[in-house]
Amino acid sequence: MKLVFAGTPEVAVPALDALIASDRHEVAAVVTRPDAPAGRGRRLVASPVAERAEEAGIEVLKPARPRDEDFLARLREIGPDCCPVVAYGALLPRTTLDVPARGWVNLHFSLLPAWRGAAPVQHAITAGDEVTGASTFLIEEGLDSGPVYGVLTEEVRPTDTSGDLLTRLAFAGAGLLVATMDGIEDGTLHAVPQPAEGVTLAPKITVEDAQVQWSAPALRVDRVVRGCTPAPGAWTLFRGERLKVIQAVPVLDRADLAPAELSAAKNNVYVGTGSHAVELLWVQPQGKKPMRAADWARGVRIVHGELMGI
Repeated sequence: MKLVFAGTPEVAVPALDALIASDRHEVAAVVTRPDAPAGRGRRLVASPVAERAEEAGIEVLKPARPRDEDFLARLREIGPDCCPVVAYGALLPRTTLDVPARGWVNLHFSLLPAWRGAAPVQHAITAGDEVTGASTFLIEEGLDSGPVYGVLTEEVRPTDTSGDLLTRLAFAGAGLLVATMDGIEDGTLHAVPQPAEGVTLAPKITVEDAQVQWSAPALRVDRVVRGCTPAPGAWTLFRGERLKVIQAVPVLDRADLAPAELSAAKNNVYVGTGSHAVELLWVQPQGKKPMRAADWARGVRIVHGELMGI
């Protein structure tokens, strides 16, 4: 099939690479979000998908909105049979969905209908799911509600951050997306409606959502930290400034600290929660680089009984 691939962040690049490498399909163009300001200088930077497409000599389309007439006219000129999508980042209106004869097919990083929305991997980890996966489905105007072509499953490991899990799903999902394109092309694959039961939503995780609540049980604190790493980054307050919590592990045999109470030894830093303590392993003070929590604690000279979150 002639394909137009839509995607934006790094997590979409493995799928683009897999489609480029396929000997059954042609990636005629790529659709991605417009260049965005990044870095200290806030200069405009192309998306990872745009950079990869340009390296491969593929036409790149960057509409401000996927309903723009200039973009739609060019898409019709290209005449794709199908448009595979991975984390494009914009809603597709009906006028755009109707262009390819075989529709737009999304690779979504959950086992639909679980975790429909922008942050399925983060929500799977914070909810304590033991298994998640990826699904390919035909995009409709509803939120991730279209019929499903294929799925794969992936274990959520006890130490997984959302970055760890998303990386594994991106590479495994790339194979699923290519297999889906193959099955659509040769007529062996047909989309099946999602069940009405089991729908859960995964809206974008905000900075406010990522604030650690030390009154929660230690296992919940651990999940929030892992689910928000690397983005948007779990955080707390310490002496009135934000402190990013990069890694914290539950300590099941220590329950002598009140919620948010700090305890620092030579090589260990503990914080009380609503159940037992967690040990801080890596933190990032405001305006500084990530560091070992023990090094941070020595530098700030924690006072006995001092509290996080203030």
